[in-house]
Amino acid sequence: MIRSNPAFRLYLLATFTFAFILPFSQTSAETSVSGVFGSGMVLQRDQPIVVWGRDDPQTSVTVRVAGRKAGATTGTDGRWKVNLAELRAGGPHVMVVEGSSTIRFDDVLVGEVWLCTGQSNMDWPVRVFANAAMEIAAGDHPRIRHFKIKNRPAAKGLAAVETLNAWEVCSPATVGDFTAVGYYFGRYLEKQLDVPIGLIGSTWGGTRIEPWISPEGYHSVSALAEIAQNLDQFPKKDDKGNISHQSALALYNGMIHPLVPYSIRGVLWYQGESNLTDGMIYREKMKALIQGWRKVWNREDLPFYYVQLAPFRYKNGFLPAIWEAQLATLAVPHTGMAVTVDIGNLNDIHPANKQDVGKRLALWALARTYGHSGVVYSGPLYHSMRIEDGRVRLFFDFLGGGLVSRDQKALVGFTIAGADQKFVKAAAVLEGDSVVVSSPDVVQPVAVRFGWQVEVELNLSNAAGLPASPFRTDNW
Repeated sequence: MIRSNPAFRLYLLATFTFAFILPFSQTSAETSVSGVFGSGMVLQRDQPIVVWGRDDPQTSVTVRVAGRKAGATTGTDGRWKVNLAELRAGGPHVMVVEGSSTIRFDDVLVGEVWLCTGQSNMDWPVRVFANAAMEIAAGDHPRIRHFKIKNRPAAKGLAAVETLNAWEVCSPATVGDFTAVGYYFGRYLEKQLDVPIGLIGSTWGGTRIEPWISPEGYHSVSALAEIAQNLDQFPKKDDKGNISHQSALALYNGMIHPLVPYSIRGVLWYQGESNLTDGMIYREKMKALIQGWRKVWNREDLPFYYVQLAPFRYKNGFLPAIWEAQLATLAVPHTGMAVTVDIGNLNDIHPANKQDVGKRLALWALARTYGHSGVVYSGPLYHSMRIEDGRVRLFFDFLGGGLVSRDQKALVGFTIAGADQKFVKAAAVLEGDSVVVSSPDVVQPVAVRFGWQVEVELNLSNAAGLPASPFRTDNW
């Protein structure tokens, strides 16, 4: 979907008018560095720093930054790669690369780097969402930096990054073009961690999940064996040789592969609208995405936090099924999910409140990645049920100070069914740390569903203000 508001038209104009290609940052024809490196960049703290590029064959290359030094000799293909010892948060530093010529990068910070990726709800910038003018005016956060990758499908894994915007320092002049979800995530983290934040935006509106999955990911999930066994046929091309950006591998090759092995802390993912009809197979695709990226970064514990789709009046009625698939993905270790059922817009597939989306992702990161104690980072998630004399009692994890009705009104969104599998609207009441569901029309209940009617604005929450995820107790 494309908006008609003037701010978004200006965003599109800027995107397509001022795009430029920077496959390598360089000051001479001899020595070059991958384009993900540049002045103003943020390097990941407390992890080895990998720097790579090209030079003449059999040439010695040395990289220096913040007292660290490492060298390598290029191969016959001219490629080189060095590994620098980890650094603590701080800066600004200068990075110098010396080979056949010398490259200098200034204003280099060391902090936390997150890859922000997915489709339009991650792609669209601060300038087109809620309170844009106020947020832009207040966007003076020089320790937050943003790097934007150009939309580029590729037949093979690219070695060089193509960028729309090289590393930009967050200011009122630049923040309007930052990924909104990523920016609000980074702003909250910077305040809580007191370190620089780097955001790498690799996004493409309207894209499916399949083109983002790596070969390693496809091979890791048996449910996707049909694709895995035929990867030599992907990505697909049309009769003119143009690569389909929606086919398997296309965007991994062009927009993720060239980032590896740049050190990152973790991944933020907001996607699924284009896979709405997948149902539970979307869980398998998410597993492939996560496991594949972890393999290529050689980080089995790479944090992966994602956004559950917001409510919207999709015509096909498939939204609850993909909600269920996203909920089930939490079984993958080191993942987390921001629930957005309370901040959506049934009439807008791009709901305006991205501040809370970014903050909810940041809460997962603070608790699970950074080990901050006392952080309530999830709303209630269904755990189990018990049938009691014609009623069903539901139990939840992540109580966050207790279950509440967000608007202090009667709980809504619950349905109940007996063995006939016919669901009817149910009454639901809070009793301590549980919810009791019943209906006079179902004397012997068997199953309960919550949030399966998208039109209903759900109000079950915890005391910390985080909403419960939709769920069902049956598998019919």
